[in-house]
Amino acid sequence: MTRPHRLFFYFTSVVLVALSATSCSSLQRKSEPKAAPPNLKKEFSQIEIDIAAGAKTKALNRLQTLVEKYPETDLADDAHIKMADIYYESGNYSQAYNSYMSVVNSQFFSPREVDALLGAAKSLTKLGRYDEALSVTHQGLDFKNIGLDLRLDLHLLQYTITNQLGDRIDSLKSMVFIAENAPAEKTRQSFRIRASDFVSSQLNDDELKVVANDSYFKTVQPYAIYKVGLTLFEQRDYRGARNYFETLVEISPESDLGRRAGELIAQIEARRKVEPRTIGAILPLSGRHANVGYRTLKGLQLGLGVYGRERSDFKLAVIDSESNPDIARRAVERLVTEDHVIAIVGSLLTKTSVAVAAKCDELGVPNIALSQKSGLTDVGEYIFRNALTSQAQVRELVSSAMNQHNIKKFAVLYPNDSYGVEYTNLFWQEVLSRGGQITAAQSYPPKETDFRTYIERMVGTFYIEERADEYRLLYSDWVEKLGPGYLSRFQKSGRMSQRMEPPEELLAPIIDFDALFVPDGTKAVGQIAAMLKVLEVNNVKLLGTNLWNSPSLVKRGQSLVEGALFVDGLLDSDKEFRQSRFFTSFQANFGSAPGIFEVQAYDAGLILRQLIAGGVTTRSDLRENLMNLQKFSGSLGSINAQSNRELDRPLFALTVKEGQITRSTDPAQSK
Repeated sequence: MTRPHRLFFYFTSVVLVALSATSCSSLQRKSEPKAAPPNLKKEFSQIEIDIAAGAKTKALNRLQTLVEKYPETDLADDAHIKMADIYYESGNYSQAYNSYMSVVNSQFFSPREVDALLGAAKSLTKLGRYDEALSVTHQGLDFKNIGLDLRLDLHLLQYTITNQLGDRIDSLKSMVFIAENAPAEKTRQSFRIRASDFVSSQLNDDELKVVANDSYFKTVQPYAIYKVGLTLFEQRDYRGARNYFETLVEISPESDLGRRAGELIAQIEARRKVEPRTIGAILPLSGRHANVGYRTLKGLQLGLGVYGRERSDFKLAVIDSESNPDIARRAVERLVTEDHVIAIVGSLLTKTSVAVAAKCDELGVPNIALSQKSGLTDVGEYIFRNALTSQAQVRELVSSAMNQHNIKKFAVLYPNDSYGVEYTNLFWQEVLSRGGQITAAQSYPPKETDFRTYIERMVGTFYIEERADEYRLLYSDWVEKLGPGYLSRFQKSGRMSQRMEPPEELLAPIIDFDALFVPDGTKAVGQIAAMLKVLEVNNVKLLGTNLWNSPSLVKRGQSLVEGALFVDGLLDSDKEFRQSRFFTSFQANFGSAPGIFEVQAYDAGLILRQLIAGGVTTRSDLRENLMNLQKFSGSLGSINAQSNRELDRPLFALTVKEGQITRSTDPAQSK
């Protein structure tokens, strides 16, 4: 029977039982059987001897005669079951089913009717008729006065059938019954574990609610209650989640689930309480990233006004992430439940940023991240970012190269690591989207120091066989230029093979690009620039990332990096920056010049300070105001929130001019 007809079949079978089973119906009661006479009992005993001796065919014939002649006796049901058992053991499950059901459908009452239903269900299961088999087990379990052993057997069979059918609630009912009633502790324990795992991983939301609200499932009810509450919590239905968690704490206060529910109740309570002028910060203040962490902290303190001459009444609650995602995640919980912060700034590091963002979004706390981790704001609607991202850098770099320098053809030479691959993909997409071309691309191993072969592959001088005709002509010209008599002299001396080797640069490089993008540090750039000169790859503009904004670029590249183009959010030597209010205030308060980390943190603090001072008092309102942030006057210029919650901050195209890193200008304007 197919699945769509199951409900109809179950209803029909219940009606049949109601009409035929005296234990389940008052509409038609079965007659009491007559006691079998002594000779019939003796006959039955002889049949049992035949069965024990293996004469099953003979036994079947004698049993068939017995049930046909004496259907009204109390041995008829035993005879039918004996026949059914023989059929079942021999694999004739269809005949076995018919014989078992003869007891169920008899007009005479039998105390073995549930035994027959169990056998019938087993036979149907063997035949693959699972829906019918499940209905028959239901019939058996509807009987009230049956022994525990028989009820356990029915539940075990029902568990097997429902696993095949995917009927999760019925399967769980059987698991729970066995877990509570099996005579062996080992069996009970096994099914308790099985049932709890089943609830934790197999049930959908509607099924979990059924289990959570039905006391029949008390063995596994706490798992269902917790999962329903957790789902509501994640959906931000905090009132509904609290009701379930409170129920769980009431029925199972000492359990691990009960304790977790209590912690979530505390978080829900903490969400209601917000200190609008308390900001949280999660930064690496110990270990190898401590220096960057403390520099960031100073910028944040100045932006919020909790440090410096222009003091405010804002408070800053700071926790050291220890560069550990688990510690960072717990730090979010502490800042929300203990300090009641309205927002959290951080984290800086890629390894902790996702943990902080995920927990902030879960708790509905606006998070202004300072990490460059790709795709961070995709974590959730409460996650914002004020950092120099790879996407923003590439967008500004390609724009400057194509619009200000009129470059249309590009090549890429990149390290085969996560940084190099990410920037190469972004660069490639940006160039193509603006109508440019990538005419060559070549990767190299990270930390490579000899770039000759990689550049030769990029400009077509490594694989000579691909330019064989051109090479032969150039070789002939080279030999001819050696002059008359040169060849014969070395043939006589026997040194021809040594001296007649042509120069490595015989083939000229194919330079069909105007700029070369190298997403790597200054050490690699210096070595690449030198090798480009050796291989006569000239008149190509070098393009890079903010890693190039360092004195080491000029130190390593010397005149070879003159005119290079790259992007950053800050130029330390920029006169406008050094005369800004932020720079002078930072230097006066901390005695040092700020860098990009201080700038980003300062702007994050200043944004929060001004929005909250303007009347924002809730986390949801703060999120909305951050979403709508436009033309905010930051330390270096205007800051605008994008639809993906990235705070688009000012970027500058930089170059090397006369051995100094300076802002790049439009070549047309500089003429």
